[in-house]
Amino acid sequence: MVLSVQEMGRRAKNVTNQVAMLPLEKRNALLLEMAQALLNKQEDIIVANQKDLSEHAQTLSGPMQKRLKLDAVAIQDIAASLRAVAELPDPLAGPYDEWRTHVDLKIIKKIVPLGVVAMVFEARPNVTVDAAALTLKSGNAVILRGGKEAKHSNVMLATILRQVLTDNQLNPDIIQLITDTSHESVHTLLHMRAFIDVLIPRGSAKFIDFVVANATVPVIETGAGNTHIFVDASADQDEAVRIIHNAKTQKPSVCNAAEKLLIHESIAAEFLPKIGAKLVASHVELRGDEASRQIDASILPASDLDWDTEYNDLIMSIKIVSDIDMAIDWINAHTTHHSETIISETAENVVKFMNGVDAAVVYQNASSRFTDGFEFGFGAEIGISTQKLHARGPMGLPALTTIKYEVFGDGQIRA
Repeated sequence: MVLSVQEMGRRAKNVTNQVAMLPLEKRNALLLEMAQALLNKQEDIIVANQKDLSEHAQTLSGPMQKRLKLDAVAIQDIAASLRAVAELPDPLAGPYDEWRTHVDLKIIKKIVPLGVVAMVFEARPNVTVDAAALTLKSGNAVILRGGKEAKHSNVMLATILRQVLTDNQLNPDIIQLITDTSHESVHTLLHMRAFIDVLIPRGSAKFIDFVVANATVPVIETGAGNTHIFVDASADQDEAVRIIHNAKTQKPSVCNAAEKLLIHESIAAEFLPKIGAKLVASHVELRGDEASRQIDASILPASDLDWDTEYNDLIMSIKIVSDIDMAIDWINAHTTHHSETIISETAENVVKFMNGVDAAVVYQNASSRFTDGFEFGFGAEIGISTQKLHARGPMGLPALTTIKYEVFGDGQIRA
């Protein structure tokens, strides 16, 4: 039976108390059982994933197909992520702030689940499991709506996770997947204030902007990554080549991959040929401003649109800047507030960059590919928040909780 999105919301709301009351030991045991269930059903997952890949082979770029693919190694990594979440401390356990007021009321500031978390995300089936794991561990119910490119994979993964809940005499509606991948299903989610406590969209900047502009439910903005690397005059150039190459080519389809390269003009003539050759050898298409093209005529001209585009592909645009102040101003004008990097050995410039750039994560001398919940030690991530309220940066378990105040009295009334 295919449920309406509204009915799924109602069922999720009805089950929030059950999942919120699960003791830590039970939540952890479920996560470990889910990890093993995925490994046991590995062949079924791969078959479903191959169906997705074959159906969308003509419409997805190579990097996007790599993002979608689930093989034995990827499934083992997903299972490992579940086990890592099980090892994390209980986000609901406290310690809680506690105090007494001037009339001797005892107040406890308690950490509690958000309730019903809805997620709309792109063609990355691992997100289905990561989101389910983090919401379960933090005592929330979750409604998942993945992209059409990963529909068969997501259905298989959600079915396996829900079966574990059923096998443990729990309501499987703690984890639900919307199989309708039409725009209508998203539109319905955006307005389900009666059932959804927070909506987390993951996808392109255009999609996230649409959700923020149209939703009546609370939204946490995530994901879009027009990520810059600035190579300062004092940079270790060999180190810079390694970092930039990794940030651009290791997984170009994700939001923490580098998209733009800024180079200090005093080293541009020396450094640009080095990094250009390394990137071109890895099939990266280079686009650039006039100053960079004067150094290397093979670089294609960058348009105004390029500077604000998240490519998610083997493309990188290059700009030559006169100093660190110009680099900071340029980044702040074009950033999506995700991850930004300076490669520099000058402490004063690093401090200026760290303080001046408005992004959730700012790096010195490291690849932006580390902006990730697992890499940050969160076990997994529900997304990378680029806003400033409630949560920012890679969001792990604490981002899926809120607070309530418990007040204990002895007959006090207000004068």
